Amino acid sequence: MLFSFVLLIDSFLGYKYLYSYFDHIVLVMSMVLNWYAIVGAGVINMVLGGFWYSPLLFGKQWVKLMGFSKGDIAKMKKKPMGGTFAAGFIASLVMAYVLAHFVTYTQAVGPVMGAITGFWIWLGFIAPVIIGSVLWEGRSTRLYLLNVSYWLVLLLINGAILASF
Repeated sequence: MLFSFVLLIDSFLGYKYLYSYFDHIVLVMSMVLNWYAIVGAGVINMVLGGFWYSPLLFGKQWVKLMGFSKGDIAKMKKKPMGGTFAAGFIASLVMAYVLAHFVTYTQAVGPVMGAITGFWIWLGFIAPVIIGSVLWEGRSTRLYLLNVSYWLVLLLINGAILASF
């Protein structure tokens, strides 16, 4: 059985030297993340989602495309939503944290480069994964477009924010 034990040794000029059991040296960028921007991106995720899926924007279409009846909506409104919103916010923070790493890795500076990073994350990870709801769950293409558009707008905004601060 082959083991490679990694030990953090030192930090020099923004890089951390990691030594493995086999004497390979790996250089890893030192990350300085703006936690205010990450929390702000998480909040924007919740606000945009609330607006996007509200009756003011696409909520009525989403309800119809999901096949919910008025009775289903009434049942959902009676359920306590605090835990759901808390879990959603934690997931938003995780996504913003990971996106902040991608912004740093790509050395995106400024809103345009951040939005471009968000676009590539969307194109490579979000759009292909959500298409599974059409291919295997039988959801409509219109529902896919509604949902995937939300994620595109969100990642463009969050990428721009994270690369600006």
